[in-house]
Amino acid sequence: MKLKEKTELFYTKEPSLTFAYSQKMSDPRDGITLFGPFTKDKIQGPISVGVIGPKTQRGYLRKYLELLHKPVWSSEKDIARPYFPGLEAAYGIYINFDNFVEIDVPKSDIDKYLKYTNGHQRVHNLTNLFVDGIINYNNSEEIPVLVWFVAIPEEIYTFGRPNSHIPASEDNVRYSLSKKDRYSTQEFLFDDMKQLKEAYQFEIDFHNQLKAKLLNHRVVTQIIRESKIAYDHIWNSDKKIDYERKFDADKAWNIATALYYKSGGLPWRLGDVRDGVCYLGLVYKKSETDMMNKNACCAAQMFLDSGDGMVFRGNIGPWYNPITKEFHLSKEDAFDLLSKSLEAFKLKSPNNKYPEEVFIHARTYFDDDEWEGFQEAATDKSQIVGIRIRNDSGFKLYRDFTYCVPRGATLTISERNAFLWTKGFIPRLQTQMGAETPNPLSVEITRGISDLKIVCRDILALTKLNYNSCKFADGLPVTLRFADSIGEVLTAGKSIKSEVLSFKHYI
Repeated sequence: MKLKEKTELFYTKEPSLTFAYSQKMSDPRDGITLFGPFTKDKIQGPISVGVIGPKTQRGYLRKYLELLHKPVWSSEKDIARPYFPGLEAAYGIYINFDNFVEIDVPKSDIDKYLKYTNGHQRVHNLTNLFVDGIINYNNSEEIPVLVWFVAIPEEIYTFGRPNSHIPASEDNVRYSLSKKDRYSTQEFLFDDMKQLKEAYQFEIDFHNQLKAKLLNHRVVTQIIRESKIAYDHIWNSDKKIDYERKFDADKAWNIATALYYKSGGLPWRLGDVRDGVCYLGLVYKKSETDMMNKNACCAAQMFLDSGDGMVFRGNIGPWYNPITKEFHLSKEDAFDLLSKSLEAFKLKSPNNKYPEEVFIHARTYFDDDEWEGFQEAATDKSQIVGIRIRNDSGFKLYRDFTYCVPRGATLTISERNAFLWTKGFIPRLQTQMGAETPNPLSVEITRGISDLKIVCRDILALTKLNYNSCKFADGLPVTLRFADSIGEVLTAGKSIKSEVLSFKHYI
């Protein structure tokens, strides 16, 4: 690439995060250990959680959660993997084991459905074992459960994914409908035939299907594979066990952070908050596997200046262009999606005001019709700016040092275009994110007017708002980090409907 004379290479300082007592640190683990979470005074003390799964897996999970209240070290000391001080010491919460709700999913029932050769039937029935148990509890019990842990045996993870196939066996059950009957409009008279047909309304993915089926019930879940918490019991290889123990502290940090967030707390917020700014990430997912079909679902992830997020589902429509392989909304749907987001921001705002600025992040350009819809929705309310963000493997920077370019390196190539390295060497950790020479993000202001340096600084900060884990940073801003997975949940079933829900219901 031939660089222009106006190019500028500079370092964007690592964004800080704010914790309890308004204290700021760059590493969330440092901040939590020293000061506690941002909402320390609001969320503290005992919390009620539930676990659903077979007896063995529930036992593994309970034992792990008990150990989570104690300090956890990794097998190898590493500045990049600091020790976990314990759930109550770190977050000020502890699990109320006197009210530890357990729901049994008999292993025999799981084994029965794991013999189904048809993926739709297998995953649909497996998810219903867990979904029905949680819904029945919520409908009949008075003690509320903030977070449900879904403890699954490894076989569900292995055979509950797209394109998974069970091993050949004489015990396998061929239980399915013909392709003609799967999607026909004809109504079946018998319940078992209706149930067979219903399975084909869902995608073959245990995680996404479970989340999707629980959206309308506003149930918050955390799926836990037994191999991640009970490897001493299920693995025979010492090498595997030793390798897994290197990440003991990481797992403790991640599970504790997700638990705190899903219980209603905010672990941290951006350190240099620009009040009145809203970040919107567009989510698209094709509703059909045929790539020539144009139908797709659209949604938006809105992240407030506090850092918390909500998800808005748009309509399914012909948003996909099979020629350009890009997604674009109609003017009307763009207007509707942004209008919902602005009203939600106003409702959350302490001053009952619309955001001053809305930065809309997408992987593609915005066409004239959809941008006109966005503009009409924002008229007399907010200033909007369209940002295109993409991974770029065609341009790299090298330097004559042991480590690669630092995270935060920024190269502007015009007033509206820049390369931003969100991965790279991190002085605090004395190592780099990833083992290879990092690729930058291509950042472009495609619509509206803004300062490119501020845009890049905000994107770098948004890589630190993944509350589903607790690590120094991600490679993508949170506006795009979960775009694919949220789209997968929203399209996991053809009849899935969802209201405006917090981000925690999807991750």
